[in-house]
Amino acid sequence: MPHFSPDRVAGVLLGLAAGDALGAGYEFTTPPPDAPIRMKGGGAFGWEPGEWTDDTQMAVCIAESAATGRLEAVEVARRFLDWYAADPRDVGGQTSAALGGAGSPEGLAASARRHHQQNPHAAGNGSLMRTGPVALAYLGEPDRITEAAREISALTHPHPLCGDACVLWCLAIDRAVRDGVFDLAGGLDRLPAERRDEWAGYLAEAEAQAPGHFRKNGYVVTALQAAWSAITHTAIPQDEPGRHPADTLVAAVRIGDDTDTVAAIAGTLLGARWGASAVPGEWRSLIHGWPGYRAGDLTRLALAAAGLGTEAQNG
Repeated sequence: MPHFSPDRVAGVLLGLAAGDALGAGYEFTTPPPDAPIRMKGGGAFGWEPGEWTDDTQMAVCIAESAATGRLEAVEVARRFLDWYAADPRDVGGQTSAALGGAGSPEGLAASARRHHQQNPHAAGNGSLMRTGPVALAYLGEPDRITEAAREISALTHPHPLCGDACVLWCLAIDRAVRDGVFDLAGGLDRLPAERRDEWAGYLAEAEAQAPGHFRKNGYVVTALQAAWSAITHTAIPQDEPGRHPADTLVAAVRIGDDTDTVAAIAGTLLGARWGASAVPGEWRSLIHGWPGYRAGDLTRLALAAAGLGTEAQNG
């Protein structure tokens, strides 16, 4: 088995949860430029300080499926439906429409397609926010990552751009975990040929424009651009490069609008690049959420999803 850094593997879920919990208290607002950004809770859904939202909750469903040793769409669908039946506080509209119209796990993707047929332009960020564990399930296997990312996106978000975004982000997470680099454009050749230039343009725009340019980020493309812009426009401190994740997540929240989701998306890739150890200790001690997990539980889950034993935590 190839060697993967346990710290970077764990960082995928820890970075996701940290960004999610940091942004939760600012959702649907634009923080003033001089206001400190902290893990304060509150927000539109009354979160506790450090509590993660549906972004991490749904990612946990995927990671728990991967941890069984087989990441199967129907099993992920079952976990999504069980989560939805527990009446979560916050569910995105497109996700809710798909889950609410499914009579069974086997029927979830068909429910999502029906919604898409009635709303052909619906391409929200709800599958991108949770996609990180797909990369963990198939580290070093880009073909399988590509297939699974698109299939699991389509459980609720069948629009081709949603699948594309999940493919790009998962492949970038894979490369970050394995090689410790940021490389989003490296996944373009895994997209359908007719959309590669379109996506190359989206990435170039994200790298050219400041993060605040992508404030209307409920749309999957803009959400990805917002997260990538925050990552690429936040300087890596030469004296303390490990500060980059925290600085970037603050920048992602400052963009405004869907703050928890943009920061969660950014956090998966930041954690994959810099590792769980780069998530500030104060944040790691605060983060928690459904189904009663804390940071240590996410670490164990990420390692299991990647097929690593818990002893790898000290490896």
